[in-house]
Formats: sequence, C-alpha cells, structure tokens
Amino acid sequence: MHALNYPESIVARILERRGKLHVYDSLAGRNTALLVVDLQNAYINGPGSIATAREVVPNVNRLAAAVRTVGGTVIWIKNTLDGPSAPVWKTYPRLRSEEFVKRMREVLTEGSAGHELWHELATEPMDIVHQKYRYSAFAGDQNDLESELRARGIDTVLICGMVTNVCCESTARDAMMKNLDVIMVSDGNAARTDEEHMASLLNVWQFFGDVMTTDEVIERLR
Repeated sequence: MHALNYPESIVARILERRGKLHVYDSLAGRNTALLVVDLQNAYINGPGSIATAREVVPNVNRLAAAVRTVGGTVIWIKNTLDGPSAPVWKTYPRLRSEEFVKRMREVLTEGSAGHELWHELATEPMDIVHQKYRYSAFAGDQNDLESELRARGIDTVLICGMVTNVCCESTARDAMMKNLDVIMVSDGNAARTDEEHMASLLNVWQFFGDVMTTDEVIERLR
C-alpha cells in the first residue's frame, strides 16, 4: 500500500482555503456512485501491471459493499483500446512506441482475457460495467457515463482504481467540471510510485475534490 505523508504546507493551504480538511461531512447513499477505474487483468497481471494494484482490491470491495448497502451505485470501468465499439484515439499512439501500443491493444481489446475485470473484485449483478476509450471515464464522443449518472440522480462520485495519476485523476478532474462532487479514495487507488500517487492526490485535494481513506468514506456513508 502507498505511504501517505501529506506535506504540512499543503495541508495548511487546504485548511486556509476551505476552513476544514474535508468538505463532505456525510454522503447520501442513493446519490453516490463508486467508480472503479481499470482494475483489469492487463493492469494487474499483464504488461501494464502495477505492484500496488492488488493491494487496493480489498478496500475497493469494502467500498462497493458499503455503497450498495446504502442504495448507491457501483460502476466498474474498463479501459478499451480496441474492438468493434472502440473509436480511434489518434493521439495515444503518438506518445508511445509502436511495440508498446500493439501490446496494449492486444490485451485491452474488448473480449480479450486482459480486458476482463480482476477476478478478486466482488462484483454483483446489480452493478454497472462501463467501457471507457480515453484516460478519463467521462471523455470521448461515445461516452455516456454522465447521462447514466444523471438518470440515477447521482451527484457524488467516489474514485478508486488505477493509475492514480492518469485515468483516476483524469476522471476526477472531468467529474468536478461536470458539477459532480468528487472524492478520491487514498487507499483505494494505485500508482507506480508513492511520489506519483501522492502528487495526484494532493492535486485533486487542492483543486478538484476531496481525498479520504476507505474508513472515512464508509463512516460518512453510514
């Protein structure tokens, strides 16, 4: 699990701006969705694997159970780089080697083993599985996640998954700018290094939402 050592200067800055560390004292279950980003085989036991990803799975499962209990929605988000429904993402291959792009497309093609959710995730039939085609779960012309949330009366999203500083932060930024309340779960996200994880959490905490532990979120859901 990532070590969390928040710099005192940034904590003080958050307190000065908001008056308290956490702006959400309680969470209305029916209006809350847990977005679990990219916890797929390719990223946990494949070419894009990150060591800390497996460690957050128990917390993700705890959060999913808590959200369901209070009438909230659990959405499992799957990154899709290729397949019949995947639009062309022209800028992605420009930033990667040809070999890397080929390898990732093979394991993240819809229907492949790498594209499937990690087997230790405690999914339920009532949950939603959502395909995403960019880093952010809200980006892209074919994306209907926002309308799905609005139709269910959801105004708050809890974000877990990987990678903290890429797809999870991108999703958090877009959610906030779509007028959704955002909470990044500090021990429910995974990155390649503690430094990248921490930098992303601090960025979200200062500008795009709140940052809480799994226990802090569950306590507010009760």
